[in-house]
Amino acid sequence: MSVSILRWRAGLEGLCAGPRLRAQRRVPWCQRRDASTTKGSVEGGRAKLVLYGSAMAASLYVAYLYATDTRSSVHRWIVPRVLRAAFPDAEDAHHAGTSWMKFLHQFNLHIRERDPSLDCSELSASVFGTRLQNPIGISAGLDKDGEIPDPLFALGAGVVEIGGITPLPQAGNPQPRVFRVPALDGMVNRYGLNSQGADSVAIRLRDRVRRFARSLDLTEAAVLDGEAGVPPGSLQSGRLLAVQMAKNKETDERDEKAVAADYVYCVRRLAPYADVLVVNVSSPNTPGLRDLQATEPLTRLLSAVVDEAARADRKTRPRVMVKVSPDEEEQTQLEGIVQAVQASGVDGIIVGNTTKRRTGLVPRGVELTSRERSALMETGGYSGPAMFDRTLDLVGRYRRLLDSPQFSGREGGRKVLFATGGITNGEQALQVLNAGASVAMVYTGLVYGGAGTVTRIKREMRDQLSPSSA
Repeated sequence: MSVSILRWRAGLEGLCAGPRLRAQRRVPWCQRRDASTTKGSVEGGRAKLVLYGSAMAASLYVAYLYATDTRSSVHRWIVPRVLRAAFPDAEDAHHAGTSWMKFLHQFNLHIRERDPSLDCSELSASVFGTRLQNPIGISAGLDKDGEIPDPLFALGAGVVEIGGITPLPQAGNPQPRVFRVPALDGMVNRYGLNSQGADSVAIRLRDRVRRFARSLDLTEAAVLDGEAGVPPGSLQSGRLLAVQMAKNKETDERDEKAVAADYVYCVRRLAPYADVLVVNVSSPNTPGLRDLQATEPLTRLLSAVVDEAARADRKTRPRVMVKVSPDEEEQTQLEGIVQAVQASGVDGIIVGNTTKRRTGLVPRGVELTSRERSALMETGGYSGPAMFDRTLDLVGRYRRLLDSPQFSGREGGRKVLFATGGITNGEQALQVLNAGASVAMVYTGLVYGGAGTVTRIKREMRDQLSPSSA
């Protein structure tokens, strides 16, 4: 092949290679541009994810604060209605509510009071040597077996009463046994003191004390002796835990020794973990229980309880109160109960309980549905706002008797009164406190008013006591 031909071919190949080389040189530039764009897109996407994630986290936190605050309107206007709609049987709604409270408390998602303005001197009260943060209590019945005392304290109450607790487990009366009367914000129940028994509740309360002791690196005995600086029942500063006791249904009320043995057994098992022991002789759903309110048998029963409480294995004994019926309203009946309280050394009285009576419960102009009328006439004890006037009257009468020269000069100091029955707002709470009670307690008001009821009552009280803070 001639040299000229070779030069021509080389030139041709050079001409062809030129565009390819230029294309190859452009590729890295294009690749660098695409990589930069991709990197920018990735970083932008990450920024958006962080922004959206932060916004979602903030929204969830705000929702958490709202849903777990007793001031939230949802707890007053929506949750109680949803529970009534979802659970036609009131007892099912009760169990659902307590189960959820217990479950949420385990994960720190429970409803709690977050209003710092309620921790004020206007609402504090001295009861049994303890300076209570406030004089509002939650009555027994919501927590029958000591499963949710701490979630109930979290709702803002100064006193929580659990029970009633019987020495041996018992199922109570057949179901259905709880009936709503929504037009009256009332209820009728004939639970019959269904209870897991004193042993089971004592184990639960003991475990609660032990967990608290471990959290402070203390022993159980040290906590019970007050070395933690809090009452050994409530385990919270400025709060008291009351534990209500009753006899078993099968125990013959005519056998005084057997009846006393029931209560003494409960005291022996529960006293170490209670700030206040409550002797229930007023449930309308246990046959013969209210017969124990006669002066002589009541004196002997209360004396046995006081003596056993003094033997509690801790530095200071729990206080003892007796819960009396609102249906025992004759003057001679009140005087007999006060006489028994003074003679036995009991520290106070809780006035009162549910009523067996049905007169005067329906205000003029209120029409009940056929279902509500049927519920109202069910056998059992009625509770609701219609009880308030009777409660207020009885508190005043008991206070006058307890402070009268006939009884007040006896040993043991001034007796304490707790009031329960029909209290639904701050004005009513102040009325019973001004009538002589030290604590105003709620039960049915919580059922219809929701988890924010205690907070609402306290705010209404504070506003009345300090108008400038409204």
